[in-house]
Amino acid sequence: MFQSGRSCLLLGLGLAVALNGAARAAPCGESANGFSTWKATFAKEARAAGVGPRGLEALSQAQYSSSTIAADRNQKSFRFSLEKFMQVRGADTIVSQGRKRRTRDTAFYDSLERQFGVPAGVLIAIHGMETGFGGFMGDTAVVSAIVTLTFDCRRSDFFRPHAIGALKLVDQGTITAQTKGARHGELGHTQFLPGNALNYGVDGNGDGRVDFYTLPDALASTANFLRQKGWQPGLGYQEGQPNFPILQQWNAASVYQRAIAIMAARIDAG
Repeated sequence: MFQSGRSCLLLGLGLAVALNGAARAAPCGESANGFSTWKATFAKEARAAGVGPRGLEALSQAQYSSSTIAADRNQKSFRFSLEKFMQVRGADTIVSQGRKRRTRDTAFYDSLERQFGVPAGVLIAIHGMETGFGGFMGDTAVVSAIVTLTFDCRRSDFFRPHAIGALKLVDQGTITAQTKGARHGELGHTQFLPGNALNYGVDGNGDGRVDFYTLPDALASTANFLRQKGWQPGLGYQEGQPNFPILQQWNAASVYQRAIAIMAARIDAG
């Protein structure tokens, strides 16, 4: 029987809700138990979100990452005082090395500030904090880590778009199922979460591709992320100033935000 437009719309919305509910019906977990079954269900959601064959293959190969879960359960440094946090993270070394980098590559950092409005000190401080200027970019398979966190019950909804993002990055050839990153699935020089890498990555060296393990691409992408999140060129970024809240978009821990702002100012002061 012919249905009115409104009835068809309601039916369509109901079906969409039902399908969405089915896609998320697989229970989360607190251990490796059920991970394989959950992946099979998550594959349907990923396919509906536009993930292609290579991404789905990477999902099927993903392993439950016990090291990721252990790291997620044991994040102590963000509970330190600011002084202790900066000491543990090696703030003085980051500032010292950061100043040298700023002086050595002045033209590069000036070009980023002209394009995105983000001062060199901020980008350098993030780079130093995240990976020791690329000295260690992680030892955990990005796809496995981010898929594990999506399966885990603690913050499934937060990590779900990043899992989809990681699989789409595989489709694009930006990463592979074997690409290594941090324990929480962050990748590259400045440790982008995959969904952010997908949305904010830019080609910084003009070679026609985005590679977060290449410094120009990673720093240009970081600057683009901050600008797109609302960074206002020429305005301050210390606590209480207009750009300070934008640092929260990069990392939600207040002690991290304050440390970055302080180190960045010291680097920029040279």
